Amino acid sequence: MHTNRYGKISSWESVTALKKVPIIECGESLVDFLELCPRLFWDKPRWKYERVQLLRESAAERLCRAAEALPQGYRLAVIEGWRPPHIQRRMNQGAMKRIREQNPDWSASQVKRIANRFTAPPSDRVPPPHSTGGAVDVVLADETGAMLDHTSPYETRNRSAYPFDARRLSDEAREHRQILKEAMESAGLTNYPSEFWHYSYGDQGWAYRGGHAHALYGPTEPPGYSPPPGEITDEPLEWAGE
Repeated sequence: MHTNRYGKISSWESVTALKKVPIIECGESLVDFLELCPRLFWDKPRWKYERVQLLRESAAERLCRAAEALPQGYRLAVIEGWRPPHIQRRMNQGAMKRIREQNPDWSASQVKRIANRFTAPPSDRVPPPHSTGGAVDVVLADETGAMLDHTSPYETRNRSAYPFDARRLSDEAREHRQILKEAMESAGLTNYPSEFWHYSYGDQGWAYRGGHAHALYGPTEPPGYSPPPGEITDEPLEWAGE
């Protein structure tokens, strides 16, 4: 654990910790990152809802540079960039539901604390990273777009595999994580240590990890955005599979 202007930096990046980071919104637009960088591969969805191919312009440019920095034979497979608030809320609800079912003896506060580590709750002072347009979920793929191993010997959705430095990873999985991290960090995006696939630029998490004076991005939406019919519901988000 290292320290910077925000004190001791926790790998969990709690809401309480991120509240210390001010946001000075720079007003940057969301852009289509696949149009900007055709080298990227648009991976299949992990959740059942209509995704969009958007990131803040500077984050998208850095993602493109990261794709170009990879060794030959590797591609960046993008799972998700900007995420609308109503989907973030349903994702958080789904995480709490799963954790409650897996741990029936836990208190409500225990369930909420663990769920919030893996899917940020809606908040005005600490907007979920994806809702700012500065966060992106990525993995490595081969030249055909097939996702490479990042989790063995764990199953993909085993929480023990989520941290970047998870214990007992295979040499292959650890190597792929390191290749991904080196490319992303070379372009100025930083990893949320509790999720090996989650990187960001400009949001509070990025500022917190790097000791920056403030975040550049607050919550945003594309001009004229309207959620697809049927997505506005209180039902937890459904998993789409690997």
